[in-house]
Amino acid sequence: MWSRVRRAGFVMALALPSLSAVQSAYAGLGGAPMTPPADASVSSRTVQPGTGSATAAQSVMRSASSAASSTSSTSASASYTVRETTLGNGTVVREYLAADGSVFGIAWRGPQMPDLNDLLGSYFPQYVAGVKAVRAVRGGARGPVAVDQSSLVVRSGGHMGAFNGQAWLPLALPAGVSGSDIQ
Repeated sequence: MWSRVRRAGFVMALALPSLSAVQSAYAGLGGAPMTPPADASVSSRTVQPGTGSATAAQSVMRSASSAASSTSSTSASASYTVRETTLGNGTVVREYLAADGSVFGIAWRGPQMPDLNDLLGSYFPQYVAGVKAVRAVRGGARGPVAVDQSSLVVRSGGHMGAFNGQAWLPLALPAGVSGSDIQ
């Protein structure tokens, strides 16, 4: 009997580090960008608010010229990074990263819903509560969901084979960026 207990303890000692490694492999809204699966492709670009997309070189040049201007104009033109991950199933996830590397917005589109628990991270329980509240008002009816709170906005919809949505943290949006920029 004691040998089984020791063996079980040894197995648990080996398993615990691997469990914590799995948990830290995911990130979400308000944290670091997600760790892409092995079958995913990732690209990034820097965007200047108010000007749409920009190449990394254009953004660096704009940031340098903004630094020479007044302080208020520098903060209004702070750039952010859009990191696009195409998952193996064809779903595309865009993460919007602030200058400090934290994710302030996420958008997705594709044939399958991404795991919102992973993407929303610590905000997932707040999202679930918001969905329950919306469905209670609708009498339990399903359909597109919009959770619009002061600290979290999530819009999700679509149908089999074509899902899409956006989520962002209104209080974390960089200067010059609005929720409509999360696409």
